[in-house]
Amino acid sequence: MSSAEIYLDYAATAPIDPAVAAAMMECMTREFGNPSSQHAAGKRARALVEAAREAIGARVGAPAERLVFTSGATESNNLALNGVLKRTRGRAVHLVTSRIEHKSVLDVARALNNSGVAVTYVPAAPGGYVEPERVIEAITADTQLVSIMHVNNETGVVQDIAAIGAACRERGVLFHVDAAQSAGKLPLDLTALPVDLCSLTAHKLCGPKGVGALYIAPRTTLLPQLLGGEQERGLRAGTLATPQIVGMGKAYELADPGREAPRLAALRDRLWEALRGISGVRQNGDAGRRAPHVLNVAFPGVEGESLRLALRDLAVSAGSACAADSPEASHVLTGMGLSDTLAGSSLRFSVGRFTRDDEVTAAAAWVANAVARLRGLAKSAPSWCSA
Repeated sequence: MSSAEIYLDYAATAPIDPAVAAAMMECMTREFGNPSSQHAAGKRARALVEAAREAIGARVGAPAERLVFTSGATESNNLALNGVLKRTRGRAVHLVTSRIEHKSVLDVARALNNSGVAVTYVPAAPGGYVEPERVIEAITADTQLVSIMHVNNETGVVQDIAAIGAACRERGVLFHVDAAQSAGKLPLDLTALPVDLCSLTAHKLCGPKGVGALYIAPRTTLLPQLLGGEQERGLRAGTLATPQIVGMGKAYELADPGREAPRLAALRDRLWEALRGISGVRQNGDAGRRAPHVLNVAFPGVEGESLRLALRDLAVSAGSACAADSPEASHVLTGMGLSDTLAGSSLRFSVGRFTRDDEVTAAAAWVANAVARLRGLAKSAPSWCSA
């Protein structure tokens, strides 16, 4: 990245921590054995995999043996939903999720619905909060799974997974949580929380892309989605990506919500204080329920994609990175009740481990200047441009 650029898109992906890169390089160049092999090199690789599993489990409060490695949170979400809802034949099956989930949940839900699974989509309140009462109301006698993300990837709003999970436990319904945006940013204790399945990833907290994990609580059974080997207790076939797994373990070892969260929240709040002087600007999402690293802001009168393009040296998002090629307004923001126009005028800023104070100050100034310029151009445009 150029020294003139500023990176405020940690919710899309985070730069790899040098300590993580060093651990991966050591693995790739010295301990390259297949962890399923029984010779000495394979056993050393297996030891590295299990050490990483222990480090991840320690960070999220889960026994290491309850973690299954995947290629990332998207695969973990697929394994959780398909693994539960495709295991039953000959009876009605029902899934409850929300309208503001990540596409890797919503697209799976749509495919399941097309194959005969009933799906209920719970709407979000205007602040982007999924009210536990609405989830509970949606549960029926046929419900086998509820899937609600912990921290929304676009707004940063934190959902009450403890209350939702408790209600699911009372009703004998499995509860899945996508924690891609919360792990390492918020305290997470999966042994204490009433969560049966939890999707994790590495690249959101300065680890490598291409690796993740699924937490599976005791007495939770899944139908495997990848066949062809007995790796990962028969739930995920394929040779384990040992360097990525080692990198994920190191990333989770380094992540410390107690230390990082206050600094990230201070950076986020400083950015908002600098942006709020722009006329008409508004935050999207309940500010009282927000994770420390995400700020979603609407700039009325300016189209978000135009603003992003005007800010060539500022890395921010107009929505989820997984939906960046879609011309439609963010389903998360419209699902919270924003109009397509207001949703389209929004940008997501997200800070992280290597974000500096001066970068936040400079970014706010760049945004203010770009908004003023684009609004000026809109006012001076011929009338036929808006026809």
